[in-house]
Amino acid sequence: MYSQKDWLLIFGAGLFLLGLVTGFVGPLLANPRMGLSSHLEGLMNGTFLIAVGAIWDRVHLSPALKKTAFVLFLFGTTANWATVFLAAAWGASALMPISGAGHTGTQFQENTVATLLMGLSIAMLMATALMLAGLLRKRA
Repeated sequence: MYSQKDWLLIFGAGLFLLGLVTGFVGPLLANPRMGLSSHLEGLMNGTFLIAVGAIWDRVHLSPALKKTAFVLFLFGTTANWATVFLAAAWGASALMPISGAGHTGTQFQENTVATLLMGLSIAMLMATALMLAGLLRKRA
């Protein structure tokens, strides 16, 4: 059975791989510039999850809080790559005016991207705050 640490490392490596593959298909998307952003999100979030997995044993939280941080990290990092990929494929630019310049998706697509971006941002802030609190806490 895999531990949370194992899953963080596995998801990190998988997300890094998705980022690499996205680099190949990015130029074929409706917004290639956003495709590049998705490529970089996969690489950076994959690397971040591997780093989190490497220090996960040093995060001292209650089992419930640690599981919450774990789930939020998996959701936030994966949703970050997937949301930017969707924006690139759809040509949506919600909340991303620089890489989305000159592109607009349907109202549904724009709302979907905006909602996902807000949700994953909150998830990543919460997960990172929990991790920091767990790193600062001494083992009981």
